[in-house]
Amino acid sequence: MSGNYCIGLDLGTTSAKAVIFQFNGKVKSEAERLITTYYPESGWVEQDPNEIESFAVKAIKDAMDEAKIQKDEVKVIGISCAMHSLICVDQDGNPLSNALIWSDGRSSQQAESFSEKERQDLFLKTGVPIHPMTPFTKLVWMKETAFEPYKRARYFMSVKEFILFRWFGERVVDYSMASATGLFTPSKLEWDETAIEITQIEENQLSEVVPPTYVLNGLDKKVADGMGLLSDIPVVIGAADGQLANLGIGAILPGEVAITVGTSGAVRQFSKGVRINEKRETFSYAFTDEYSIIGGPSNNGGIALQWLKELLNNQDSYSEFIEKAGKVTAGAEGLIFHPYINGERAPIWNQRATGNFSGLSITHKQEHFIRAVLEGITFNLYQIERALCRLAGEPSRIYVNGGLARSNLWLQMLADIFGKEVYVAETHHSSAWGAAWTSLVAIGEVNSFEEIKNNIQLGEPIVPNEKTHRAYQEIYEEYMKRSRI
Repeated sequence: MSGNYCIGLDLGTTSAKAVIFQFNGKVKSEAERLITTYYPESGWVEQDPNEIESFAVKAIKDAMDEAKIQKDEVKVIGISCAMHSLICVDQDGNPLSNALIWSDGRSSQQAESFSEKERQDLFLKTGVPIHPMTPFTKLVWMKETAFEPYKRARYFMSVKEFILFRWFGERVVDYSMASATGLFTPSKLEWDETAIEITQIEENQLSEVVPPTYVLNGLDKKVADGMGLLSDIPVVIGAADGQLANLGIGAILPGEVAITVGTSGAVRQFSKGVRINEKRETFSYAFTDEYSIIGGPSNNGGIALQWLKELLNNQDSYSEFIEKAGKVTAGAEGLIFHPYINGERAPIWNQRATGNFSGLSITHKQEHFIRAVLEGITFNLYQIERALCRLAGEPSRIYVNGGLARSNLWLQMLADIFGKEVYVAETHHSSAWGAAWTSLVAIGEVNSFEEIKNNIQLGEPIVPNEKTHRAYQEIYEEYMKRSRI
């Protein structure tokens, strides 16, 4: 098949996004369909798998219409997907349940019921802390509550697996999505017998595990027509959104750390082989048979800033709101914020954790609170990064993407707290570009994952202020001392 374009399909928790790229990473067009999230009970968070599949097709069609290119000009599709979703599926690929997404907390009680030894033993094999986000604990909840779709299910799948099963009739899952389940041993690249036994499912109810360069052929013609593409277009399974965000921003070599801060946040780094943090502060997910990714996700990124803005009934734009923090020096004059307002994953893995302000004084004003919240978010990310350092050494470069990366004030704060130069990619489609690049590697259009660095435009680095960095080291020590966790 001839063609000059590739598509990155990014299935996130908020939207299905399709981006058409030239092979050098330049965006030809993009389209996005927002996914509906349902909250049927307190702590339950679900999405409709059929809606997500439909929106994936429509997003690609919208992008094709905007690009105004011919069907045969698109050579390949690569897929990125958010981790930790779980769907009960019947023999024919019909969903018996909604997709329980990462933020679904219904299995909190089950996650807390494991002994310390069980937690450590499972973590050392799977690289995933026991937490309500994982399909492992969701399956335990289904078993213990006799969840009807669980009892009737023939298969258990993530959103990506479900869609590929519908489109191709194949049950396959890539290494990283399998790793994120808590049911997989990344060092062996196989399903974990102990975890599966605890959930009382059978291994054949899970998909075949394949590398991120696995190619699917024979796209359902009706689906292809709905996308505006040829049915013989190869589709590459890709990986999880976190791994592909690192790839798409260029943070792929030793010492290169990627930080993403949108509503939530994450710190990630590629590593040769599988490295397990025995303190259970971080995860370790396989990417290829040679490389894994280590890191930690935070529940509390921009959502903490949004909460404060609403609490203060502030009517400014977000950029104006953030800029108010510039009126205050580092440390917000003694006001410290621990950002666990939405529970927390890394590095404390405590869904019942609560946030707090400490050091409050009558002299503190709105701008002090804004700065304290920004610093609290960033200190939490720094704490995750310190855990990664114990596994992989000091970082040489920090790459940043996500909503907060549009704030120069926050980027400087990040550089000052971490004490490293910070690089921001000009594209905000890192996961989609990572997926598209993986697809190009898979079909032999490019030679390696590393070559993506030649196709990413980075701005000038944000350089840390050494004096401010030294001040922040002392403030961080105080932040850790005041932590109640």
